[in-house]
Amino acid sequence: MDMQNNKSKTLMIILSIFGGILLLAIIFFGWIFGVKNSIVTKEQSVNSSWAQVQNQYQRRYDLIPNLVETVKGYATQEKDTFTQVTEARSKASSFQITPEVLNNPESFQKFQAIQGELSSALSRLMAVSENYPTLKSNENFLQLQSQLEGTENRISVERNRYNETIQSYNTFIKLFPQSFVASMFGFAEKPYFEAASNAQNAPKVQF
Repeated sequence: MDMQNNKSKTLMIILSIFGGILLLAIIFFGWIFGVKNSIVTKEQSVNSSWAQVQNQYQRRYDLIPNLVETVKGYATQEKDTFTQVTEARSKASSFQITPEVLNNPESFQKFQAIQGELSSALSRLMAVSENYPTLKSNENFLQLQSQLEGTENRISVERNRYNETIQSYNTFIKLFPQSFVASMFGFAEKPYFEAASNAQNAPKVQF
């Protein structure tokens, strides 16, 4: 009888230990997937913010053809400038960064460099108007100038918002214990937009 009771007690102890381990495992894995879901939510915020940046760059791309045609009507001899702007626009608009590529700093830097080339080309195009007073007073040109200036401001605002979202995401996945979960599921830091260098300054559209 005593032996049977001892076996029962031993079995209860084993079951209690197993139940405790199982409960801890459930809590542990629940915590892991809870943190993962938080990281995914922040990553989706990054992707959404990036989409807004792309929207503003697309707005810039859409303005350029009309701007080039308007300037061309008054400055047909500025062929080199028109060619540079057109080629820079084509190069920039064809280099689309998907959310996945945001994890690749080299690709992201390449994107920034291409956008910088377009900004520089636009600056040269806008500078052409200094030699053509009639162009500077053209209503269509003035409207396009205003739209371009507004677009450049929107790009700057959205880039700053993107960097703020990136900072929140990067900080979260670098802090322990979230860093453990981020590493487990392959979440990596994402690159920031860098401060504009001379080649990446927004076109000067004030006259």
